[in-house]
Amino acid sequence: MFWIDRYYIILVLPTVILALYAQAKVSSTFRRYSQEKSYKGMTGQAVALSIMRGAGILDVPVEMTSGHLTDHYDPRNRVLRLSESVYNSTSIAAIGVAAHEAGHAIQHQMGYAPLQLRNAIIPLTRIGSSLAMPLVFLGILMGGLSSVSNQFGWYVIVAGIALFGIAVLFQVITLPVELNASSRALRLLSENQILMEDEMGKARKVLQAAALTYVAAMAQALANLLRLLLIVGGRRNRND
Repeated sequence: MFWIDRYYIILVLPTVILALYAQAKVSSTFRRYSQEKSYKGMTGQAVALSIMRGAGILDVPVEMTSGHLTDHYDPRNRVLRLSESVYNSTSIAAIGVAAHEAGHAIQHQMGYAPLQLRNAIIPLTRIGSSLAMPLVFLGILMGGLSSVSNQFGWYVIVAGIALFGIAVLFQVITLPVELNASSRALRLLSENQILMEDEMGKARKVLQAAALTYVAAMAQALANLLRLLLIVGGRRNRND
């Protein structure tokens, strides 16, 4: 007899579908507006530099990195990296993405609290992502959910869930960080007249599509945490 994980079907599967939709949406939106060149013809690299210099950031270089939509700001090394499809492109999509990453550099400079918290928990997040589920399964094997509960095994399970919770917290914090960077980007693109009024709506669509991927990631993380709590809690109650 096969065991049907109803919690996965009810909680997690819808978020997986949302994540697939979000990824398809961001790819199609970026592809669409990467075909539309901006009136001013500034490259992604020039836009990122212009926005950072306007904010007084003169010591963050803009480098090209390989891959598609691999754009990111590296706070540890204070480097802004743009993908090949953004760095030299003058498209509306590329300019929106470059401005978004410059928004992260501005967040870092001003000490934006959610970004600082996210950066602080990155080491714990990496540990949590790799050790959480093995600890939960190890605790179960040790009898942490048996009728004669092994207390040490139960503590191992709780530790695994706590580590998984840190990874979920990272996703929860990431969403406002990304939304804030996008709102900064759009405001600065308009204030500095890097994009014209009729171009702003198109850049907004690119950044909104990107934001949906972070919404999906957060929803998936929360759904998996709730699923884990329900499975562990349900089995423990049945064995008590």
